[in-house]
Amino acid sequence: MANVSESAVWDALKRVEDPELHRDIVSLDMVRDLRIEDSSVSMTLMLTTPACPLTGPFKEAVENALLSVPGVSRANVALGAEVRGHKGPPERRPVEGVKNIIAVASNKGGVGKSTVATNLAVALAHRGAKVGILDADITGPNIPTMMGFEAGFQARSEGGLRPAERYGVRVCSIGFALPKGTPVVWRGPMIGTAVRDFLHNVDWGELDYLIVDLPPGTSDASMSMVQEAPIAGAVVVSTPQTVALEDATKAVAMFDRLQVPVFGIIENMSFFVA
Repeated sequence: MANVSESAVWDALKRVEDPELHRDIVSLDMVRDLRIEDSSVSMTLMLTTPACPLTGPFKEAVENALLSVPGVSRANVALGAEVRGHKGPPERRPVEGVKNIIAVASNKGGVGKSTVATNLAVALAHRGAKVGILDADITGPNIPTMMGFEAGFQARSEGGLRPAERYGVRVCSIGFALPKGTPVVWRGPMIGTAVRDFLHNVDWGELDYLIVDLPPGTSDASMSMVQEAPIAGAVVVSTPQTVALEDATKAVAMFDRLQVPVFGIIENMSFFVA
């Protein structure tokens, strides 16, 4: 049986591209622990996120590339994930331990922004990522309810607000310190200060993604977050109504002005089944 050429294996792998990044997996350093034993080749395909939607076809393409090498009769590709951190402008202070911050926003209330943020966080955690969710809606925190926490359960605890875990997600909200029905009557500068404290004075631990649930509008909370930390991107939530779409357009324009990429727009409540 002919020996398998290692250089031929690497050449074959260089012809496989990441389906989203459109670069070959060798230059992206996605090939790990490559081993050649007789006619068998094994390796680990290190994905850039555990939430990759094309895992199956991607793995199959790598296996087919290995099997195309003369002498290879068996290919074993294991999957791993290594989330890479976003590096923003130098004037924006990174959040310790957090690789990527994703903002979920809508310029209009009642479109399901908190629902989208919660489901996004839980879905990423289910895929194996280390995830946190920051409730930046200081005057109307809904994340505790969404995640099944009792309102104000940290109100009398020592040491201030701290993240609590639910469904594999680390969660922090001012609602943890507010008994049910307690309003937050703060002016804009106080809201901005609170958002900064949540970002930099809360021990988030090591996270791949921090999902930030922003309040409606384009004022203090949104601006403070973007100016204080490197935001990897934003998801804008809307509903089909004309007024909601008008406000969503303004949210996109805000992020464009603040030089934050918009990953996409989610149209929530687009239909119902009778």
